Amino acid sequence: MKNYRITLAIISSLIFFGCATVPLTGRKQLSLVGDGQINQSAAQSYTQLLSDPKTKVISGTADAQRVRRVGNQLAAAIEKYLSDNGYAGKYDFKWEFNLIQSKEINAWCMPGGKVAVYSGIMPLTKDDAGLATVMGHEIGHAIARHSAERISQQFAAQTGGALVGVASSNQSSTTQAIINQLYGTSSGLMLLHYSRAQESEADRLGLTFMAMAGYDPNNAVGFWERMAAQSKNTTPEFLSTHPADATRIADIRTHIPEAMKYYRR
Repeated sequence: MKNYRITLAIISSLIFFGCATVPLTGRKQLSLVGDGQINQSAAQSYTQLLSDPKTKVISGTADAQRVRRVGNQLAAAIEKYLSDNGYAGKYDFKWEFNLIQSKEINAWCMPGGKVAVYSGIMPLTKDDAGLATVMGHEIGHAIARHSAERISQQFAAQTGGALVGVASSNQSSTTQAIINQLYGTSSGLMLLHYSRAQESEADRLGLTFMAMAGYDPNNAVGFWERMAAQSKNTTPEFLSTHPADATRIADIRTHIPEAMKYYRR
């Protein structure tokens, strides 16, 4: 019982002192790791990827110029918002935007503002607004510190597992096995829920960021409909890290009025 109380006290302290607030959404999140080391590691990984002989960075083309132009407009709008709303000094982003040759339909933004867009997704974007939808969403993950949050959640889940072990130590071996299995399943599903919540939050942030940068957020619906049309994902939503296509599009529609408040043509 003494060990149980000590472990519970440690978890309570971590949660109490390890909270942060996501810009725009105002959501409180678990934050047990700092940005410095994560951003540094991300920058190193990004540099290694770009310098890898297997990676072909596209430059000088119209699409490459679009990626950098749209990326820079998003970055400028986001930096202004952060500065105007009390987040100055809390983000140290060293923005980079690159187009990478790949058939994969994908894009991502590492912590610290390192963005990559794969050429395979460009036909689905169709125009600058579609590209801003993609990049705004990926940047939303970085601004919301979702990588750091996920690391924090995994750490908390592992600590919770230790707590469960201590709490059930006086039970029979059969009972302990059942408790640990149930905890493993429930914590895994909870982390999947967090992943879906992060995706939805990135959608919401991305809509507002693209609006701030001068792109009509109504165009986001068309992009995600095109993504849904080519999607072959049949995983049940509750077991997926991403929301179902219909759920995502419906949620985006509900957030467009909020984003339109920031829209500047």
